[in-house]
Amino acid sequence: MVFHPGAWVLWLVGSAMVPLLTQHPLYLLLTLGAIWPVFHVVRQSSPEAVLWGSFIKLALFVWAFTVPFNALSAHSGHIVLFSLPTHLPVVGGIITLEAIVQGLISGLKLVTLLLVFATFNAGVDHYRLLRLTPPFLYQVGVITSIAVTFIPQMMAAGQEIREAQTIRGHRFRGLRDLLPLFVPLLTGGLERAVGLAESMEARGFGGNVRAVSVREEVLTKLGTLTALLLALAGLFWYGYSVPTQAIGLTLMGTGTALLVCVFWRLGRRVARTHYRRGVWRHRDGALALAGLALAGGLLVIWLTRPALLRYSPYPPYTIWPNFNVGLGLLTLLVTVPALLLDKSDD
Repeated sequence: MVFHPGAWVLWLVGSAMVPLLTQHPLYLLLTLGAIWPVFHVVRQSSPEAVLWGSFIKLALFVWAFTVPFNALSAHSGHIVLFSLPTHLPVVGGIITLEAIVQGLISGLKLVTLLLVFATFNAGVDHYRLLRLTPPFLYQVGVITSIAVTFIPQMMAAGQEIREAQTIRGHRFRGLRDLLPLFVPLLTGGLERAVGLAESMEARGFGGNVRAVSVREEVLTKLGTLTALLLALAGLFWYGYSVPTQAIGLTLMGTGTALLVCVFWRLGRRVARTHYRRGVWRHRDGALALAGLALAGGLLVIWLTRPALLRYSPYPPYTIWPNFNVGLGLLTLLVTVPALLLDKSDD
């Protein structure tokens, strides 16, 4: 595999924070330009990357839809392009340049976020990633792994069925012609689900969980409930009592620490075996540091100078956004995987 799954996860966290925290079109475009060479390099060694191309096309289609939708529904701004009769429901009124720009930014966030996740799913080894799941979340880890791999498997199966139907002389002209595609796709999905359940049962999935007494089960539930109540009380205290916010932080920290202890106790019930240890190489460390630096830098900016991440084309703001060189260079850390990849190590 190209990178260690733990390093990929850290890169995913840092890269996804850009479209999640940023409303600025220049930084989003810079991130989109930085993530594209990573996706281009990863898809050369991953057969699943081709399948994610269809979802990127879908995101581009949604992007093209959000621009006219926002322009026809948001009637505000100073730069009026034209106007529609006001008696028309929803769309009636002025059509402004600011509304079009806002629609472009909303679609750009979606495309950037989807490309980040497509690159991650194309480059990560889902089976090695599953081994990194904490012991007390082994069931959630399996469900998540199945959900993540469901879309590529479904797309691959649909492509195979379509090629087989084409060889048999079937042509897809409209919606009615899709029935020969959906029926084998549904039955194939059910067969894969049954095969997965049988293989998990044959490997003893869930049988390595130690049985506990009723007393320990009750203490675990009480500890979880107490931890959640402390964290919730601390959150309310921090939000509604400004002079004594330190008490709220203390309560949230105590609840979090107690919850970690409960999870650690739950993890001790699960016995795990490792038949092959993952190798952490120098480039994995470099990728992890890049992801941590990107996530940490964005978090610090969001807490200290959130105005750098915000942009609005509507008045009283100007339609041309400002640009911070330091933040722009920070977003370029997204392209670190493309710089670290070496074909000789694959």
